[in-house]
Amino acid sequence: MFPAHFPPVRYKGRIWIRIGPRKAIANEMEERLLTEKRTSNVHTFDELPCPNATIGDLDIELFKLTYLPKAIDKDVLTDDPREIKLQLASLRFYDLVYDCPTNAGVLMFGKNTKYFFPGVYVQYVKFDGNTVAHEVLKEKVFTGNLISIIRELDTFVENVIIDERPVPVSALREESVRNYPHWSIREFLMNALMHRSYEINAPIKFYQYTDSLQIVNPGGLYGNARPENFPNVSDYRNLVLAEAMKVMGYVNRFNRGIATAQANLVSNGNPEADFDINTLGIFEVRMKEKSVQSFTPPIGGVNGGVNGGVNNLDGLSEEDKIYKIIENNGGIRTPVISELTGLTQRTIERNLNQLKKKNLISFKGSYKTGGYYIID
Repeated sequence: MFPAHFPPVRYKGRIWIRIGPRKAIANEMEERLLTEKRTSNVHTFDELPCPNATIGDLDIELFKLTYLPKAIDKDVLTDDPREIKLQLASLRFYDLVYDCPTNAGVLMFGKNTKYFFPGVYVQYVKFDGNTVAHEVLKEKVFTGNLISIIRELDTFVENVIIDERPVPVSALREESVRNYPHWSIREFLMNALMHRSYEINAPIKFYQYTDSLQIVNPGGLYGNARPENFPNVSDYRNLVLAEAMKVMGYVNRFNRGIATAQANLVSNGNPEADFDINTLGIFEVRMKEKSVQSFTPPIGGVNGGVNGGVNNLDGLSEEDKIYKIIENNGGIRTPVISELTGLTQRTIERNLNQLKKKNLISFKGSYKTGGYYIID
């Protein structure tokens, strides 16, 4: 028989101890000492050994080429003659006592991470509505070790989730707007991967609705982080993963991530994210999409009428008349120009083409659905 790693152990309501040949029921002092020993031996889940894994289950090249150069100074690394197991163990990715990778080692560098932890994936679903009851438009699963998941998620968010487009804000100016700030989505996804419980087989849910994004990770708040002090107090369910993700530059460990993500949402024109921190066993964040209102020029121009600068057109050429009307009524359309000048549509179009060739005016909008002219 060997001593328990996490004493005291009760059997039929009693704590038994063996000291040499003596077997007895622990007294109050002995029970206290056993409790202190348990505390000193306690590790977070990611620090524990993964008994079914071997060194062959890790992508050693990923560790050596991607992680080590960020974690260890170049000169120190050059002079480090240790074998790979010792290098991994020094960063808590390998357990030398059990001669196997730790859970963190498998999660970060595993070749087949899902074999050991079935819930290690992110499930993305896009719905044609604002609830899960609506039709599914798109779905995707992000799986692998955490480094590969993070890389793929980052690219996916930038290229698929983020919708950046120019929106007219006046007759003369456009702004490039985004439905969500990339950094805020990234921060909440990284937090989900770092803080989730990997003892639960449920995946991280990343759902996109017509008006919002939802991220749900299993595990809920941990340790000192409670509903009454969130987000001002943080704690780490996965200490090694938190340190590893900080080394890789994915997160910070200064408890500023949520505050910065909220600030980015507000700066982009989105409302602050909402959190569900009271439902047992989960942590949920929901971000509302930015409401974009495009500028639509009034039919007579953006200056509130069609009379600005059109009362004094005598003596001007057809081209100059048209130019002056556009100059004083940015956003005006051809039928209104015809009404103001008495010129036919064909004559106006001919002069407009000449003004465009001289780069004096531009046409905005669609020829099929209607557009307008502005001064360049």
